[in-house]
Amino acid sequence: MSIKVLIADDHIFYREGVRALLSSSPEVTVVGEASSGEEVLAKATEVGPQVILMDLKMPGMNGIDATRRIHESNPEIGVLVITMFDDDDSVFAAMRAGARGYLLKDADKDEVVRAIIAVERGEAIFSPAIAQRMIQYFSAPSTPSNKKGQSGEFAELTEREFEILELIAQGHNNLVISNKLSLSIKTVQNYVSSILTKLQVADRAQAIVRAREAGLGNRK
Repeated sequence: MSIKVLIADDHIFYREGVRALLSSSPEVTVVGEASSGEEVLAKATEVGPQVILMDLKMPGMNGIDATRRIHESNPEIGVLVITMFDDDDSVFAAMRAGARGYLLKDADKDEVVRAIIAVERGEAIFSPAIAQRMIQYFSAPSTPSNKKGQSGEFAELTEREFEILELIAQGHNNLVISNKLSLSIKTVQNYVSSILTKLQVADRAQAIVRAREAGLGNRK
C-alpha cells in the first residue's frame, strides 16, 4: 500500500508542485494539504497521514511548534521537514521537536520519495548537505574562548551567531563565511542581521569594533 502524505506549506504553488511531483510515484499518495500550523493539526486528525511534509515558516503556528504538537499527540506520524532554511538553529530545533528527517527544497523527486519511505519506516534521514553539516557540528571541538566570549555583552548570541561574529571580526565577508561554515549566503545574511540587532549596532563596521574591543578576531 502507498504511504499517505500530508503536504504542509503556506505557498500554494509549492504545494501544487509537490503534489504533481509525487503523483507519478506509486509508493506515495497525497491525502491532503495545509497552509498553516493550525491547519496541519486539524488535517492530521482528519485524513490520518503516515508522513507529513512540513515547512518551517508558516503563518500562525510555525512548523517547529506544529511538529512538536504532532509528535506529542500522534507520535506514529513521521514528520519530514522540507524547507529552504539550512542553518543549525532550524535543523536542531526541528529534530528536538520530533522531526525524523530534514530536506532542503532543492531536493529532487527521487530524494523526496526515498526520504518519505525512510521516515515512514521510522528512520532518520537528512539531505547530503545537512548530514555533512551535522557531522562537522558534532566533530568540531568546543573552545573555551567561545564559552567565555558569549558571556556579558554577547550573552544573547547563539553559538552559531558568536562563531559568525568571530569571523566577521577577522574581516571575512559573507561569501567567505558561507564557504567556511557550509551555509548559504542567505542564511549568513540572516545571521548577520540578527547579530546586528542583538548587539544594537547600525552596521557591520560597528559590530567589528565591538567584537575586536572584546578580543575577538585574533584567531585565524
